[in-house]
Formats: sequence, C-alpha cells, structure tokens
Amino acid sequence: MAEIPGTERGGSPSGPAGVTAAGPLCDALLDSRQRWRDLVHLAAEIAFEIDAQGRFCFLSPDTVLGWPAGTLLGQPAELVLASGRPAEHFNPFRPIASHQRRRAWVRRADGSFACLAFSIAPLFDSAGHLVGARGVAGDVTDQDGKEQATAAALRRGALLDHILLEMRREVLAPQMMQAVLESLMQAMGAEGVAVFDLDGERGGVASLCPVVLHQAGGGTAAVAEAAMAMLTRATATPASATALDGRMLMGALTATRFGGQAGFALWRTPGSRPWDADDHQLAASAGAVVRVVLEHVATQSEMSRQAQTDPLTGLLNRRAFLDELARRVERLAYEELPGTLMFADLDRFKELNDALGHEVGDAALLIAATLLREAVRPTDLIARFGGDEFAIWLDGADHLIAAERAEHLRWATPERLAPLARGRGIRVTMSIGIASHDPGSNESVEELMRRADAAMYAVKRGGRDHWRVAHRKPLDQDPPAKPRGEPPRAAPGDGEE
Repeated sequence: MAEIPGTERGGSPSGPAGVTAAGPLCDALLDSRQRWRDLVHLAAEIAFEIDAQGRFCFLSPDTVLGWPAGTLLGQPAELVLASGRPAEHFNPFRPIASHQRRRAWVRRADGSFACLAFSIAPLFDSAGHLVGARGVAGDVTDQDGKEQATAAALRRGALLDHILLEMRREVLAPQMMQAVLESLMQAMGAEGVAVFDLDGERGGVASLCPVVLHQAGGGTAAVAEAAMAMLTRATATPASATALDGRMLMGALTATRFGGQAGFALWRTPGSRPWDADDHQLAASAGAVVRVVLEHVATQSEMSRQAQTDPLTGLLNRRAFLDELARRVERLAYEELPGTLMFADLDRFKELNDALGHEVGDAALLIAATLLREAVRPTDLIARFGGDEFAIWLDGADHLIAAERAEHLRWATPERLAPLARGRGIRVTMSIGIASHDPGSNESVEELMRRADAAMYAVKRGGRDHWRVAHRKPLDQDPPAKPRGEPPRAAPGDGEE
C-alpha cells in the first residue's frame, strides 16, 4: 500500500483540525489507522482515499490496475476514469453521499478498461466541510460483461419469441415471411428489410438487376444495389455497409438446405444509430428464422409444382392446364383478344414403346415436350394430358399462327425422334388439332376442347402426320384432312375443319 506521509482523513496535516497529536493519542490514532488499512487490504481488491482536491492520498495494494500505487499518489483521481465508455453519470471520486456497489469504468495502465464496483463515503471535517473521500472497489469487468451478455441474450430471446409468434399465426409461407420481416424490422428499428435472390436467375431467366423475393418497410429500391454488393461478399455472419445515400445496411446469407442462395438485408435511415454488436447477434439469430421460412416457401412451392406438373416431362398436368385455361379464356374475353387451343398426339408411339421398351418411350415423350416448348412462347401453356397426348394454349393467337406452329411440329417431330427407332422403320409423327376461341363468342371451354379434340382425331383418321383447324360448324360437313406435306398456308377452306 502507498500513502502520502503525514496525511490523515483527506490529507489534512497532522490531524483533522490541524492539532498535533502526540504521545499516547498519536499512537492510538496510528494504530487505529493501521488496523483499518489491514482490514481493507484483506477485504477489498482496491482501497483508496481522496483529499479535498480530489487527489489520491492513499492506495492499496502497491499495484492498482497495473499502476504502481506510488505513481498515482498526489495525482487527480479522475485521471484513471475511462473516457468514451458507457457510464451511469457516476463519478466515484466526487461523492456527496455514501454509495454501495456503484459501477464505473476506469482505465488500466495498459490502456484497457475495467469496470469497478465502488463502495465509497465522503469525509467531512468538524465544520461539515467536504475534505475528501474514502472507499473500496472490486473489479467486476468479467461479471459485468457476463451480465450484459445475459441481458442481451434475454432481449434477443424475447424478440425472437415475438417474431416466431407472429410467424406461427400465419398458415401460408409467403404470409409467414411477411410477418417475420415486419417483426424483425420493428425489433431492430430498421426502415426496411428485404430478402434477395442471390442465384443470379429467377424462373430460369438471368437477372440483370437485384431480385427481391420478400420485403417489408420502405427504401428497398434505394438500397438494392448496395445490399446485393454487400451480400455477395457476406457470410452467415452479418456484415455492414453504407449505401450511396447514407443509409446504413446490415445483412447476411441465408442459404437453404435445397441449394438456394439468398440473403437478407436491413437498413436504417442516414444519421440513425449505427448497428452495434447486439444488432449483429440478433440479425444472426433472425437469419436462421428467415432461412427456415425460405425453406418452407420452397417446400410449398415444390409441393404445388408437383401437384400441377407431369412428373416425367415437367409440363403442366391435365387439371392444372384446365384450371389455368379457364382463367386465360376469361381474361382474353375481357381484353377482347383471341386464343387458340391445340391438341397433339404422337403417331405410332405405342409401336415404338412396345418394340424398344419404356425407356425409349419415355425418351420420345421428353423429346416431344422439348419440341413443344421450343414452338411456343414462355407465356403460353403446355400440358401432358396423359400417355402421348399433349395440349397447347396460345395466348392472343389466332388459328393462322397456330397452323404455323403446327406445321413446324409436323416436320420436326419425325426428324428429332428418328434416332430412337434404331433402324426399326418406326416413323413417329405428330397429329394436331386446332381450335380458336373468339372473344366475342359465348363458347365454353368444354366446347372449345371438343372441337380441338375432334380435329386431332380427324387428322388421325385421315392418315395422321398433319394438322387440322376446327371451325365452329358440324364435323360431318367438313372436308377430309389435308394430305401430308402440304404447306400450312393453304387456300381458303382447304385443310380446315
């Protein structure tokens, strides 16, 4: 321990009232003071006294927070107070009342910080004037850090419980994601939050700009490019960035088990509180929730896709095609645009399948599906109705456009399927029936389908390997099917039903 010689109770020379103590009285005072020093040395990590000017006049032990006690004696005690640390506006070296276990941050000799719990009492002379302070302190830095970490963890847990509660209230995955993002945005004081697609493609088409999968709040357009740039360099650990307009970004990757690459980003308005360690930890925890919902969205989408598609070709199945066809016909009637239905059937497919096996038959169906995809636009509908029968719906197209597509399919089908026959002489072709829907008519979808189906079977009866258009008149008044090889733009009435 260290002490400025000749000081007592705040640094007054030779006694509190300036009276020189001598003989037995002096010995008693010194003995009492020594007992106090011994007790505080045993009971406290740090003991100190401050004089009336706020300077250290006593310190124990000989090394305090890495400082030699002798170097601090006579120095203003406030020199060891930490600057730039969170504080409770409590100065332990200027007390006006007694305090127990009050915390304050101080600076160690190596420049690091320590949190001390101070128990301190002011010292007054006989006239009631403040002449110093006496106190003890213990290092609670680790304890304080643990308590802060525990408190932060409890806050994060409460926020995550709230986010999960909001998510569980929803049934459909998109609504779940919206509830998660809105709760996360509010919990973190963000202006907005969004989930971005990082695969570079959406729906099979390369993306030339950021693709937002889900969003809540505002400002997405302003931060999208900066968010994508940040996320391309990010990991599962949240990263931070600043947009050109000063918005503060934070985000992390949320890759799913299904291989999808996505990331989420939050942002605050310029001049807002910067993201801190608690924000990063909460974002990391919330990222796991976002990932779970993304996987749920993907699962629901896959289940919906499987319920609507043919498992072999990936085309729509019959039910999904008819549901969508009814909506398309209703929409085109409102827009006063035509639409055309085509039924296509492979000729001699059963012969090929029976002769060479189901694997070759499946390969033929896959090639046919590819030909149909190549012949129409992405916005058109294609379905496998079952077996070797397909359906196509052309939005906004009349029977002349459909006839051009049909002629392309007529000559391309045998050419593409020829290698599968393996020299067996089995020539697989395609028969196609066409029926256009006039937006001004009251024809039902069922009647439209009957016309297209009848036209296709008329082609089969007439020799197969061609196409025929069915107009709205009885089939028994129609001319026979066109001979194969005739160009699609025939003379009026020729090749049409």
